[in-house]
Amino acid sequence: MPDFQGLLSTTRSYLHDIDLSPLQAAYEFACERHRDQFHASGEPYLRHLVDVATTLSSMRLDLLSIVAGLLHGTLRDNVASKEELEARFGPDVANIVSGATKITNVRYDSSLTHQAENIRRLFLAMSADIRVLLLRLADRLHDMLSLHKSNPERQRRIARETMDLYAPLASRLGIDWLKRQLEDLSFQYLFPVEYESLVDHLNSTMGEREKYVDEVIATLRSKLRASGITPLRVMGRPKHLYSIYKKLVVQGIPVEQVYDKVAFRIILNTVPECYEVLGIIHGSWTPIQGRIKDFISAPKSNNYQSLHTSVVGPGGHFMEIQIRTQEMDEVAQEGVAAHWAYKAGQKINKSDAHLFQELQRLVQSLQEVEDPVEFLDSVRGELYDPDVYALTPTGEVRDMPRGSTPIDFAYAIHTSVGDRCAGARVNGRLVPLKYELQNGDIVEIITAKEPCPKSAWLQMVKTNRAKAKIRQWLRKEAKEKALERGRDICERELKQRGTSLKKLVKSGHLRRLLKKLKAASLDDMLAKVGGGAVTLQQIERALLPEEQLKQEEAEKRQEELLERTSSSPQSKPVPSGRGVVYVDGIDDLLIRISQCCRPVPGDEIIGYITMGSGVAVHKAKCPSLLSAEPERLLEVQWSASTQEAHQVELLLRAADRKNLLADISSVISTDDANILEMHSRTTKSDNIAEFRVLVEIHNLEHLQLLQTHLRQLPSMIEVRRGGRA
Repeated sequence: MPDFQGLLSTTRSYLHDIDLSPLQAAYEFACERHRDQFHASGEPYLRHLVDVATTLSSMRLDLLSIVAGLLHGTLRDNVASKEELEARFGPDVANIVSGATKITNVRYDSSLTHQAENIRRLFLAMSADIRVLLLRLADRLHDMLSLHKSNPERQRRIARETMDLYAPLASRLGIDWLKRQLEDLSFQYLFPVEYESLVDHLNSTMGEREKYVDEVIATLRSKLRASGITPLRVMGRPKHLYSIYKKLVVQGIPVEQVYDKVAFRIILNTVPECYEVLGIIHGSWTPIQGRIKDFISAPKSNNYQSLHTSVVGPGGHFMEIQIRTQEMDEVAQEGVAAHWAYKAGQKINKSDAHLFQELQRLVQSLQEVEDPVEFLDSVRGELYDPDVYALTPTGEVRDMPRGSTPIDFAYAIHTSVGDRCAGARVNGRLVPLKYELQNGDIVEIITAKEPCPKSAWLQMVKTNRAKAKIRQWLRKEAKEKALERGRDICERELKQRGTSLKKLVKSGHLRRLLKKLKAASLDDMLAKVGGGAVTLQQIERALLPEEQLKQEEAEKRQEELLERTSSSPQSKPVPSGRGVVYVDGIDDLLIRISQCCRPVPGDEIIGYITMGSGVAVHKAKCPSLLSAEPERLLEVQWSASTQEAHQVELLLRAADRKNLLADISSVISTDDANILEMHSRTTKSDNIAEFRVLVEIHNLEHLQLLQTHLRQLPSMIEVRRGGRA
């Protein structure tokens, strides 16, 4: 049975003068409604509810949060209505439970859309009441603790969502212990082999590590005592598993070479003591440049404050040391829950208010992203673990991922600042917009009068917020350009056919024309013409009488029938580019990959608006475009999510030898490419074998890898792409 008495005891230990009868009432309600229900782990659902509420109580949250923890499954399982919860437990509890409840009774066209809508719902609810997120985090923790009883597919799915969403959200709230636990639990299911290997290594070296920790702590205490400083605590704790694993991956080193597996922490009484101790440590051991961070004078966005330094300690091992006061340590561990505003109804403090503003700004920026794939990418991009902390000229800190540029910084301040970013000064000197920001940089953004985002910025920025805002502006501009281009094309081409847009409108056929072309308005149709989604031939056919269209269709079917009965089977057509290439701001484009140069993802590309076949995609330097009309050229991009195969022609030359053809085929097969066609010939004069091979590959990186392996074959002379450019 669940330990409800333990929950009462924990809650009573800090809510001394508060009536806990609502907690008893919530427990009885949960017992009544969930009596025969079971959690996904197979345990009684009531035990899960009490465990979640106990976690919230251990975080010393207010009574309403704990009551909501006991009731958080009622709406999801349809055992109660929001109105019933509001009547029995009040509007706050009903709103917290409602905000924390996933959407389960609405059908969506894909699992990604469903996931995106659940996350969107959570973000909207947490921006109104942060207790919604605290409840979801506690719920997810207990889901993860019981995940070992689920099937492998569910384990991986839940662990990936936890790693991408819930652990970063715990970090955003500054709840360090929860973030570490969620990451380690997710690590266990996402990388089980690596997890077991790391656990085995740490267990085998535990005695050696404990001895080292004791020696370092004794040395630190001795040095501080000699300087007249008495710390409240000096401790060493093992770094959590996932942080060690990330270091192995990033640095590409074996676990034996990770020396700073333990982080040391010194807790002091005052801020001046913190800086004095930092000087003592640097005077005793050699500090590692670039690893010294002052989060006391410039706190993180989640209110975290501490001094960090890494030094070459005893035995030549790297040591990471954190220095902070007792209050800072409480905030570092519990985050927003350390001095929660809902406790006893006190006013929200300045640091918490700033945190809530940041969360609301995050929610607002994500609300503008409609596409579910882009939304989920934006969420993951926003919830990064920041590596760089840069400052505005007024001293406000902006935290960003490593590799961020002044453009990222500008969009972190405000969308309008990012859109009008024309230059930047870093530490008083002008820098290019592609400059990578460093810790402590003071960044001043130079703005233009009018917005000026460029598509090239998408290759320069690191944060998803900046990418989303740039794409949003480019879509708007693309629509305007497509409208203008479509009007010009229509007017010019229709004039050659003895008609005009004005005549089309006056003839009264506009409504029928828009309906057939699935356009909402004349401007919509012109934009589609400008983007290549609608051709002039389609417009002309839409204006033909129904009788003539039917007759043409009958003749066409007759011709196709005759062709099928008289001609030999054709080779399979080249797959279209739909879903592979996209144009910002324009949907439903008829897109095809040009066969003259056969571009693949990774190649620089450009679109050419044809007058009958939509948009043809060429390599940017394709000679076929040298004489192209500039107004028909269209900026296009590879879709990041495409999984389609792409056809590329390879030309090979090699000294002829036995098994050459078999070796070439083997390399192509091993590299996961597919041979569609192969033609070969051997020159008698110099005994050189020449091959023309049509292969299917995934992208430019895949193609380059294949070319490298083919060049490594014995007797191979040349490997190059066929086609133009």
